Amino acid sequence: MKVLYAIQATGNGHVSRANEIIPFLEKKCELDILLSGTQADVGLNYPVKFKRKGLGFIFGKKGGVDMYKTFKQMQSKKFLSEIKSLPVEEYDLVINDFEPVSAWACKLKNIPCIGMSHQWAVLNKNAPKATSKDLFGSMILKYYAPCKTGVGFHFKSYGENIFTPVIKREIRNATTKNLGHYTVYLPAYSDKKLINFLSFFKNTEWQIFSKHTKKSYTAGNCKIKPVSTAEFTESFTTCAGIICGAGFETPAEALQMGKKLLVVPMAHQYEQHLNAAGAQDLGIPVIKNLKKKHLHKVENWLKEKEALHINFPDETEKIVELVLAMSAVKNIKAARKEGIFFNNSLVARWV
Repeated sequence: MKVLYAIQATGNGHVSRANEIIPFLEKKCELDILLSGTQADVGLNYPVKFKRKGLGFIFGKKGGVDMYKTFKQMQSKKFLSEIKSLPVEEYDLVINDFEPVSAWACKLKNIPCIGMSHQWAVLNKNAPKATSKDLFGSMILKYYAPCKTGVGFHFKSYGENIFTPVIKREIRNATTKNLGHYTVYLPAYSDKKLINFLSFFKNTEWQIFSKHTKKSYTAGNCKIKPVSTAEFTESFTTCAGIICGAGFETPAEALQMGKKLLVVPMAHQYEQHLNAAGAQDLGIPVIKNLKKKHLHKVENWLKEKEALHINFPDETEKIVELVLAMSAVKNIKAARKEGIFFNNSLVARWV
C-alpha cells in the first residue's frame, strides 16, 4: 500500500506525534510525507517529500493568535495552487494530521483520506466543550482539514476510536527529578508580559522558553531562553511544575511525568479552549489570561504539593494498524459492520 502521511507543522504537537508514528507506518507500507505550516520548533526526524505553505496560524504577543498576520499569509491563490498540484491520486491512502492541503486535495479528487489527529477527538460529541461557543472556531475545526473518517487523541477515550495521547519516547523513558524550578512555555505572550506577571512570585525560579528572543538572559527570578528542544526537555523533566498553553501534547507529557500543570488557553484559538475544558475535566487548574486578577490562582497552584500522574498506555502501533485497516472500508457504517470501530481496549480482529 502506498500512503501519504500529511502533517500540520504549526505548533510542535503534530510533529512530535509524527516522529513516533512514522516508524510504524514505514514497517507496514510504502510511505511519503507531506509537511505544511510554520512556527514549529520541533524538527521532523524523517525525510519529507512534499513541503507546502498551507494555512498556518501566527502567534501574537498578547496571549493569542495574531489574526491580522494569520489572514495576511493565507494567500488563497497560493493555497488553491498547492491543492491542485498535490498528486494525491498517486496514493492508495492519505493519513491526515489536521493538514489542509492534502485534505482538500483528497476531497476534490475523491481520494481516501483518514484523519489521525487531536482535532478529530475534540469534535466528538462526548468530548468536553468550552463554556462559551465560538462559531468561527468551530467552523475552522470542521472545515480546515476535512476528513469523513478518522481516529483521534484526547486526555481520555471519550468515544469510538478516541485514544489517549501518543507520548514521545524521550518523555516516556525520561528520568524525572524535581529541582525546584518552574518551566513556562506560553509562545503567544511577549517576554515582557511574562516577566511582569511571574515576577510577583519572588521566591519562585521561572525558566521561560520564548519564541521572541534569540539569546538567553535573566530578569530577576525569571530566566528567559530561546526555544530549544534539548534545553526545554531538560527543564521540563526536572521542573516542579509547568505553565503552558492549552495545547495537547505538552499538557499530556506533564501528566505522563506527574508534573504539576497549569494551562492558559490561547485567545482566538477555539481548540485550546476545548482542550482547557478537557484539562478541567481532569482537575487541572486553568486561567483565562495573565491578568493580575488571576495571580491568586497561580499562588494557590504553587502551594499545591501533589500532582496528577497518568501513565498513558503505549498503543501507537495498534492505532496505526487500525488506520490502515480502516482504509479498506469505504464508509463508517461498513467499518462498524466489519468490526473495525472499537474503543481503547483494542480487542478487534485487526489487532
